[in-house]
Amino acid sequence: MMELVFATNNLHKLEEVQAVVGDQFRILTLADIGCADEIPETGDTFEANASQKSGYLYDKYQRDCFSDDSGLEVIALNNEPGVYSARYSGTRDMEKNIDLLLQRLGDHTDRRARFRTVISLRVGGAEYFFEGTVEGDIGFERAGGGGFGYDPLFTPRGRSQTFAQMSAAEKNAISHRSIAVSKLAEFLKTTY
Repeated sequence: MMELVFATNNLHKLEEVQAVVGDQFRILTLADIGCADEIPETGDTFEANASQKSGYLYDKYQRDCFSDDSGLEVIALNNEPGVYSARYSGTRDMEKNIDLLLQRLGDHTDRRARFRTVISLRVGGAEYFFEGTVEGDIGFERAGGGGFGYDPLFTPRGRSQTFAQMSAAEKNAISHRSIAVSKLAEFLKTTY
């Protein structure tokens, strides 16, 4: 069974990824390999951040690995919060991030947004990228108690529920991360 280190200790992300790749690959977290480093994430694009994180891990631990960078892009806000999604308010407090997003959007009628994930995979020194996107709209208020991050605000196009109102299985079937991870898994299955 192929082992891959996922550059995260976020259990929500790990659960989403493991659900998509199934049991064909063993996914290890940073904690599993004893990495407690603050991995650099200073890029100004999702691609740059994902590449920086996977490169750091591969160089230091010499293990096949992948990392992702994900975020919410709101059209009316010139694609903010984008790469700053996790710390939009200057903190990692998601309630404050959501409050700031709602404040900046105000009564704006264009609520179009997208969630994007970019994965950087490093295997044997080579780097590959995989992207997943889901289009949707931002609500005027939070709805639902599941999910994490901006999920209570985001309703995928063609759906009537926010990600936070969906079951984990429903969300995983259409999420940006699952789309990117599906591409990653397909690549791994056909290549390794």
